[in-house]
Amino acid sequence: MESTVILRSHTRNRLDLSSRGKPRGGFTLIELLVVIAIIGILSAVVLASLNTARTKGSDVGVKGNLHTVITQAGLFSANNNNLYGSFDNGSGGVATCPTSGTAGTSVFHDSTIENAIAAALLDSAGGITKCFANDTAYAVAVSRPDTTNSTYWCADSSGVSCGINSLIIGAACGSCASTQ
Repeated sequence: MESTVILRSHTRNRLDLSSRGKPRGGFTLIELLVVIAIIGILSAVVLASLNTARTKGSDVGVKGNLHTVITQAGLFSANNNNLYGSFDNGSGGVATCPTSGTAGTSVFHDSTIENAIAAALLDSAGGITKCFANDTAYAVAVSRPDTTNSTYWCADSSGVSCGINSLIIGAACGSCASTQ
């Protein structure tokens, strides 16, 4: 009889029975820590993917806004005797693009073009913009948020829209590094 009591006592401790004879539910600390670690790893992977998608979306936004510049510049030229007007740094070189509401007569002072360049600058996460125009040609470059393929997106009056690695030096994009 004594051996039965010892067996029951051993079984009771091993199963961790409550006072009513039912097993207690719940998870061990190790199980909870493993689940938390797995959730942490999964959330890190998802956040990395979202950040990549956000950067690519911003890059597409810059390129799309430069296409707006090309389209609007064509309309500007058609309405102004096929001229783009003059915009430079005062010494005949490339200048920072004007901000919205800046007075002037060049293609870069058209409100739609100013807004498109401002939106491209916003998409580039605070990058830089450079513009140049003479009466017959223009070029604009905006830094890219994703510099994997090139450093800047460029658009010019010949209809070129591509990625370049060095800033424009005149009224053309120059050598394209990427078109994507």
